[in-house]
Amino acid sequence: MFDSVSALALSSALDGLAARQRAIANNIANVSTPGYRAQRVQFEQALAASIAAGDGATRATTARSLEPTQLNGNNVNLDTETLSNIDTVLRFQFASQAANGQFTSLRTAMRLNG
Repeated sequence: MFDSVSALALSSALDGLAARQRAIANNIANVSTPGYRAQRVQFEQALAASIAAGDGATRATTARSLEPTQLNGNNVNLDTETLSNIDTVLRFQFASQAANGQFTSLRTAMRLNG
């Protein structure tokens, strides 16, 4: 059950989304830091490929944003970060609920067979 493709995919998604939330927090914290380049976390394409290959396990990658910079060399856009944070929180909640549903099903099956 815990090593099924769906369980591994949900775990990978939660890990990737948590990494994205940390990156967004770092970006917002450094919105005024000269020379700071925003971080971007990617995992969706790798996760889709992993699922298609029958695995579901993947890791998120973090890279510096190539978006244009301001005069001080910083390229954090607070509007972009705010929208990305909202999107990430909603995706994390959805994935958490899906994982909880798997655990609830397992718990129910154990009670019926125990």
